[in-house]
Amino acid sequence: MARHFYSCPLRWSDMDAFGHVNNAVFISYLEEARIDFMFRLAPGDGSPSFSGGSVVARHEIDYKRPLVHRHQPVTVESWVTKINAASLTIAYEIKDGDQVYVRASTVVVPYDLEAARPRRISAEEKAHLLRYLDDGADGKDDDGKDALAA
Repeated sequence: MARHFYSCPLRWSDMDAFGHVNNAVFISYLEEARIDFMFRLAPGDGSPSFSGGSVVARHEIDYKRPLVHRHQPVTVESWVTKINAASLTIAYEIKDGDQVYVRASTVVVPYDLEAARPRRISAEEKAHLLRYLDDGADGKDDDGKDALAA
């Protein structure tokens, strides 16, 4: 399984009154990494994959330790843990080497902006996501069907 690595800069404004990165700011770090993963790495030049829009259906975050502001960026490591017909789950770790500050996951739903409704994951998008699917994932969607099947 491949993982996506995003180098995320810390900003002075990210700090709270206690001198560490505010808990709500971590959502922005996850968003930056997710956008980089889904759009910058989307398959093929000029590919429409993931460009139609998406919405976040759920975030789950476990704060492991405080992150104190510094000039060096942190790494946001991302991978896919679940692929359904019309949603996917991305897992993350915000870390330095072995030091983990946050573990999180996001359920993302592809969205058709013109029709103003959710849409299915395309075959091209699924092929891209499968490269990042966790080896421990069961490969089944919510209906128990094989998510790996085309």
